[in-house]
Amino acid sequence: MAPSLGTVDQLGYVVTDLPAAMRHWTENLGVGPFFHFAEAPIVNTYYLGERTAARIGVAMAFSGDLQIELIQQLNPEAPSAYADFLRQHGEGLHHLGHFVEDGEAEYDAHVRRFADAGVVPYYNGDSGGPGTRFAYFPTEAHGGTVAEVIETALYRDFFAMMRDAARDWDGSGPVRAIDGI
Repeated sequence: MAPSLGTVDQLGYVVTDLPAAMRHWTENLGVGPFFHFAEAPIVNTYYLGERTAARIGVAMAFSGDLQIELIQQLNPEAPSAYADFLRQHGEGLHHLGHFVEDGEAEYDAHVRRFADAGVVPYYNGDSGGPGTRFAYFPTEAHGGTVAEVIETALYRDFFAMMRDAARDWDGSGPVRAIDGI
């Protein structure tokens, strides 16, 4: 049995049409604004132990303290957790994410707890800098939903800004393009 993930800080959905998904969340669910990365800065990515060149577009918004992440794989032929999820389940809730904000040691401790329980990441990488690692752990017994541990030290201020924007959001500017952090 996998260890407890901890607080669920993020719901990650795999979608095939990112603009349509953002419209759905903003217009039908009142969640926004979304911060959109046309191509997310993920590098050093491994799927099932092999390096992969999967590229993704990502949009993130907050509903209270819960982050909603929408993910569209831009090159679906590349091996990835997202392409396989779409083939097996279609669009939907892919992962529950836990933010690890206190640095490398805390992130490593989370990953080690899973490893000690015999659960190793099947998809992992980083965003090109220290404090940006992520790892997905196979807990797919329920509809394909998996656990993700996300090292967020570098993104703490950015996520706080997104939370504040959601709290004060009046429906204007539902999508905000992000070129980098």
